[in-house]
Amino acid sequence: MDLFEHGSKTGNSNTLPLAEKLRPRTLDEIIGQDFLYQGSPILVLFEQRKLPSLILWGPPGVGKTTIARLTAFAFTCEWIALSAVFSGVKDIRNAVDKAKVFQAEKKQTVLFI
Repeated sequence: MDLFEHGSKTGNSNTLPLAEKLRPRTLDEIIGQDFLYQGSPILVLFEQRKLPSLILWGPPGVGKTTIARLTAFAFTCEWIALSAVFSGVKDIRNAVDKAKVFQAEKKQTVLFI
């Protein structure tokens, strides 16, 4: 069971961790990331509705996962998250297989590792 999926699947927000409850739901709610302000490359991508491959890099806690999730939501993409530490080749192959199914359904996928 994934810690973050449990509360969303049960519909009970009381079971979600505090960090998940407080996670920004829109780009406007993200504070302290200057690259998200007017004219920034990532906002231009959002405005033009173009979703390229992205590498979000930085220390823990700066918002990489949040930005990736917001991107997936904004572009109505399917979200697949894997841990680089705990996932193996089999998990990546399964994610690629899921993405192929989504692609056949004309859905884009965000794979977050």
